[in-house]
Amino acid sequence: MTFLWPEALGLLATLPVLVALYVLFLRRTKKAALRYASLSMVKEAMAGRALRRHVPPLIFFLALVAGFLALARPAAVMRMPSLYETVVLSIDISGSMKATDVDPDRITAAQEAAKAFVTHQPTSTRIGVVAFGGTTALVQPPTQNREDVLAAINRLQPQRATAIGAGILVALKAIFPDIEVDPRSSRTDTPPAHAPNPYKPTPKPVTPGSYGSAVIILLTDGQNTSGPNPIDAAKMAADRGVRVYTVGIGTAAGARLQFDGWSMHVRLDEETLRQVANITRAEYFFTDNAGDLKKTYNTLNARFTMEKKQTEITVFFSAAATFLALLASALSIAWFSRIL
Repeated sequence: MTFLWPEALGLLATLPVLVALYVLFLRRTKKAALRYASLSMVKEAMAGRALRRHVPPLIFFLALVAGFLALARPAAVMRMPSLYETVVLSIDISGSMKATDVDPDRITAAQEAAKAFVTHQPTSTRIGVVAFGGTTALVQPPTQNREDVLAAINRLQPQRATAIGAGILVALKAIFPDIEVDPRSSRTDTPPAHAPNPYKPTPKPVTPGSYGSAVIILLTDGQNTSGPNPIDAAKMAADRGVRVYTVGIGTAAGARLQFDGWSMHVRLDEETLRQVANITRAEYFFTDNAGDLKKTYNTLNARFTMEKKQTEITVFFSAAATFLALLASALSIAWFSRIL
């Protein structure tokens, strides 16, 4: 646990002084009691109350401790609901996704797992779908309508080429419509603005992974063969603070694929996917079967709905201080007809 205002912890130094004053008060009370004509009467009156008389002050002392800690604004790492509001699924639809090394084939397994992921997201989360192959398109803008998202995933059809970088850029534009991206290159520009400024200033880069309202999940089975460099695209996402979680699908040995009269060996470029995830402060996941793919998406689902975050917990200490103070007062009134 840490404290946002550690200077306030200096108030804890007053607690020993309060204890000393309480002890001094007890001694003076004892001397006053000796003035009674009969000491036996005093002992008889105090017999059942000797220990109980200290309970309310002790509870109030604990209330002061909790109150002073609350003033220091304590914070702790807790699992809290994440702030992500938009998830963009960027799915590879290149011809290699027809390979059958994942049952029944890669693209079908990816579609089923993606749909399972969508159905487990909170209804407040907007979900978009980007399809990238020889061309890249936002096939479903971010929406809370799950039927539209599922329909977009079902419509995905394989095509030639793999443009991983473009898949990242188009997903990034779905999150930030103010930027202009060219899926054929790794350049992004800010669109022209109206007078008096001919162009909007380029946004200042932020800390990678610091944007908490959106993430990109990139699923691919192959190597980048066209479009922008995935590393450059990842750096652009990092400059915006957006995390790009990458999911590699396929077997380690790759697969031989027959496609439109062509025969090719397709394999997964894990190194590039790891770099993309690392640059954006996200994670890379590997899967070689449909079951693992669904588990991967479930892992992502859990990560998006509950995250470990440093959270201020002052309210808990304030509530404890209030409760203890009220309890001490209530016991004092019930037992001694006075407040402390």
